[in-house]
Amino acid sequence: MKHIISFVFALFTVSSALAQETDTDPASGIILDARDVSLDEFSWVKRPLVIFADTPADPRFIEQMGYLTDRLDVLDSLDVVVITDTDPAAQSELRRTLRPRGFGLVLIGKDGVIYLRKPAPWKVREITRTIDKLPVRQQELRERPGGS
Repeated sequence: MKHIISFVFALFTVSSALAQETDTDPASGIILDARDVSLDEFSWVKRPLVIFADTPADPRFIEQMGYLTDRLDVLDSLDVVVITDTDPAAQSELRRTLRPRGFGLVLIGKDGVIYLRKPAPWKVREITRTIDKLPVRQQELRERPGGS
């Protein structure tokens, strides 16, 4: 139990440090709290990846956040913003809209469509493969310089 509490504390310390860094860091502002955001602000700009848990000590939440924090640069390059909600009692707008049960990972496209719901942690590689198949991402790839 001590290891879990230590890991959770370290995770929140890293998240706080990332949030306090300047905008020159590409990872700054990529992990947000559900209480502070609305899905409308990401429409056609970012791909929200929402991580739900009933508590920040949930081992699945800790595992998922470990996967994500190790590869924040990859997620940022795909216009992903990670939104966490570990307080069911707060009844955030996201929790009321997406209605998770326990741990959950939800990927929402730039177009506002829910493309993925998973009840278990996913590695960033699996998430990026899913993103690369999305219609808006396919369009982005075609329109970038040197795209086919």
